[in-house]
Amino acid sequence: MSSSATEKLCRFYDQFSSDDHVLIIIDADPDSIACAMAVKRLLWRKVAGIDISNINTIKRPDNLAMIRLLGVNLTHISKIDKAGFNRFVMVDSQPEHNESFSGINPDVIIDHHPETGAQASFTDIRPQYGAAASILTEYLRAARIKASSKLATGLFLAIKTDTNNFVRRTSFEDVRAFQFLFHHANVHLARKIEQTEMRFDFLKYFKIALEDMRRRKDRVFVHLGPVVSPDLCVLIADFFMKVNSVRWSIISGIFNKKLIVVLRNDGLRKNAGEVAKQSFGSIGSAGGHKNMARAEIPIADLEEHVKFKDDKILLGWIINQIEKKAGKK
Repeated sequence: MSSSATEKLCRFYDQFSSDDHVLIIIDADPDSIACAMAVKRLLWRKVAGIDISNINTIKRPDNLAMIRLLGVNLTHISKIDKAGFNRFVMVDSQPEHNESFSGINPDVIIDHHPETGAQASFTDIRPQYGAAASILTEYLRAARIKASSKLATGLFLAIKTDTNNFVRRTSFEDVRAFQFLFHHANVHLARKIEQTEMRFDFLKYFKIALEDMRRRKDRVFVHLGPVVSPDLCVLIADFFMKVNSVRWSIISGIFNKKLIVVLRNDGLRKNAGEVAKQSFGSIGSAGGHKNMARAEIPIADLEEHVKFKDDKILLGWIINQIEKKAGKK
């Protein structure tokens, strides 16, 4: 590996001592789970203890399958006594990404999302990378650690997922990490995890989406009402993008007293992240990448703008907000 990778690894190791108790904090998805696994392996026998904690409730079947089949031990942040830890690591996220990170001052941040000005003793933020797992793969190689089959499978799957099989923003480093991991990963296990997408109770939401969708030229808009998981918005948004005439898919739902709006597009025209930010950023958190984005608006703040209890009125408002920024064509 390059001297740069070795230098970063040395600086990473300098943040820890043998009596440290480390908490790795994630907003659990394939990339963050795999990165947490990698950090745990990097620190194995170098610190007194390591735990991984998720801030979100994990409901997506593929994420649950990944955790189960790769043997990842996670403890929800609500059950963690933070006083028992003196070092905090954040991967695939930055503190500003979620209010559940408030009160946590990470010592280490490793991420691939755009920089938010996050401060830590050690930061390695590379927005040009398609997956944070690619960064952690470089760390493992610089440390000359042979990843176990399960760890390699997790990292391999993370890069596949976050680059959408290399059709989203991808760097040469992502490709190089993927090629390396391919030789160590269990591809059959990765495929099993990938294919575990659906729960039986999710099917009724597809029925709602197909019956209630609104088409505006090459755009599909759906409001699902209350959902059991925001991941349903993602699943249905991705589903509609498989239709050849659809260039934009905007799916919303109410979850945990928030309006969740998921945006997908073909990546050929407008930037989804910018559209989300311009459409909803003034009243909630919003942003993302060129072809995928998300907004979350607290219901309490939504009341000032629209009668959210009427699903048709709410969907009309979402369409209007999007079309003002993305244009009507």
